[in-house]
Amino acid sequence: MDQHILITGATGMLGKDLIQSLTARGHQVSILARKPQKIKNAKVYLWDVYKGEIDVACFAGVDTIIHLAGENISKEKWSEQRKKEIIDSRILSARLLFQTLANHKNQVRSFISAAATGYYGDSGEEIMTEAAAPGKDFLADSCIQWEDAADEGITMGLRVVKIRTGVVLTKEDGALPAMAKPIKLFAGAPLGSGSQWVSWIHLKDITKIYIHAVEHKEMHGAYNACAPFPVTNKTLTKAIAKKLHRPVWPFSVPEKVMKMILGEMSAIVLNSNNVSAQKLLSTGFIFNYTTLEEALIDIYR
Repeated sequence: MDQHILITGATGMLGKDLIQSLTARGHQVSILARKPQKIKNAKVYLWDVYKGEIDVACFAGVDTIIHLAGENISKEKWSEQRKKEIIDSRILSARLLFQTLANHKNQVRSFISAAATGYYGDSGEEIMTEAAAPGKDFLADSCIQWEDAADEGITMGLRVVKIRTGVVLTKEDGALPAMAKPIKLFAGAPLGSGSQWVSWIHLKDITKIYIHAVEHKEMHGAYNACAPFPVTNKTLTKAIAKKLHRPVWPFSVPEKVMKMILGEMSAIVLNSNNVSAQKLLSTGFIFNYTTLEEALIDIYR
């Protein structure tokens, strides 16, 4: 059955792809944005999370909320102020949505929230399922608070789904262009030991997962959103270099250097996450891109 979906954080790469894909499947889409703008196939409403302001008309006829809003964790170094912004942007936005829903008549039944595999911290070689304990670093702590904020919807009788996303691969935005840049300049090398696991996913598959969660009402709780076959940082670096016809240096960038350059934010590239997709697969979800080779062929074709 066609639904009316309200999306927050819809101006990012995932949000843009979701709007196109959802409307192509017959769903109606509205978005919440900080500034007035025109977006094809979507009606735009305004909100200001930090001022606690929201256009309540955004909920009219809405069945499902897809909550993607949150500050980019890799945009700048993690000062204490930046850490607060990263966490507040996720918690306050969810809180504003739930408070508004509680005070205004609506038909919202499902709340699908972005989350991240950073929840597991640096988990080494261990294969992490959704039942695994969270990590202990800032990434893990922010993810715990992020998911706790989403779970407030359960107390309101909503179906809550949390999509723990890994490294999203697409040519135009996100992690892949950042990894490809030094490789293009003949300065490609694995980071740290290079043996840390990277749980990746093609942009089209993460979009497909959100749509799957919208349309499959039996889904609830956390789901790892990563391709079934993660790779090491060294393997990923070499695979990108192969597609770009560039060499990779026979040594890696020392962990000490990464921490000197990025500070605590180096956890983004140095943490190891070997994440299982089995729970998602058990819902009947079928990946378009199960191997890194398939994904990179599509991206760089």
